[in-house]
Amino acid sequence: MTATRTGPLTPRTRSRRRTVLPTLPALLLVLLAVAGPWLAPHAIDAPVTAPYAEAGDGALLGGDQLGRDVLTRLLAGGRDLITTSLVVTALITATAAVLGTVAALRPGVGRVVDRAADVLMLLPPVLGILLIALSWPAGGRLALIVAAYALGVPYAVRVAAAAAAPVVASGYIEAAAAGGERLWYLVVRDVLPNLRATLLALFGLRFVAAVYVVATAGFLQVGPQPPAADWALMIRENAGGILLNPWAVLAPSIAIGLLAMSVNLAAATLVPDSGRKAVTVL
Repeated sequence: MTATRTGPLTPRTRSRRRTVLPTLPALLLVLLAVAGPWLAPHAIDAPVTAPYAEAGDGALLGGDQLGRDVLTRLLAGGRDLITTSLVVTALITATAAVLGTVAALRPGVGRVVDRAADVLMLLPPVLGILLIALSWPAGGRLALIVAAYALGVPYAVRVAAAAAAPVVASGYIEAAAAGGERLWYLVVRDVLPNLRATLLALFGLRFVAAVYVVATAGFLQVGPQPPAADWALMIRENAGGILLNPWAVLAPSIAIGLLAMSVNLAAATLVPDSGRKAVTVL
């Protein structure tokens, strides 16, 4: 019987492992949250135990303030939070990439963007959520997306503009502009491809901020309303019984923290090695 010899890992294999392994937690958590409603052992609004019952055979994480299964509501409560946060993050990153690049290419536009960002950054996040979500007709998730988007764009535009400025000042961009290339061609074809590392890091950071804003809105009950299953709403609803069944509060809190950290880690891992120095300013 001949033993199989395993040679040393190639640089490509090591690089692949360094990329895949840190992204697995985020991928698994997102998949679990998406599939959670189908994996839940009980109906999300059906009482199965006494209020704030301790963890046991009938309910692995115990019951909430109405005796509903905490595990069921935990599995069902992450999909909308993740979906909303991803939509908000994608919109913010795309807007910041375009506005930041245009601001770097056109100094006059850049001054207007800077002043608008200064004004919007003066608005406290909680106050901004309340103003936008409560004044929006019918409220709901669309109002929450608009609020999170409005609060996140000013910071992201500043980062994107700062990253685009050295690229715009390079010789080949100046030559392309002098050659009569249109603004949108310069933005899409010449500048944005050189900002991939910064935009990936920005995506991770803005996702964490979006989770914070969406969770804050849920805690303030200006987003999802009872009896919806939502991680932030679970924390608010069960805060009064944390000493009776801590899992009713700890489980969604841990889930929100793990979601933010794992997605941020995954985005940072996807930043190419050649661009890591460029994102240290973040």
